[in-house]
Amino acid sequence: MQLSIEEIARAFSSHRFEVAFPYLLDDVVWEVVGGEDLTGKKAVTEACTALGEELTDVDTTFDRLRAVVAAECVVIDSIARYLAQDGSLSTVASCDIYDFSDGLITRICSYNVELQPV
Repeated sequence: MQLSIEEIARAFSSHRFEVAFPYLLDDVVWEVVGGEDLTGKKAVTEACTALGEELTDVDTTFDRLRAVVAAECVVIDSIARYLAQDGSLSTVASCDIYDFSDGLITRICSYNVELQPV
């Protein structure tokens, strides 16, 4: 089944990476603003797999997961709460911008900001 570009972007941004893997272009670029940029499907899938393993024992709740969709672009605005087994809580606001070509992700630009507890 072919997913829409919105469904692909929502899957990636909500850490369901394996759903999005088939839709990564071989030379995809993932720019993590303020962090390390990744180039190539292998590098991106390895980073996502590692992140997925880190989140295995973390309860993740998305308070917001909003999509804005254009012809070849999807923007995901999210706020997620991460509750670790030791009781520590982290809240992160993110904006992921996805560029597509023929249904494949060519580029991702991610902005992430840890929010202070209120």
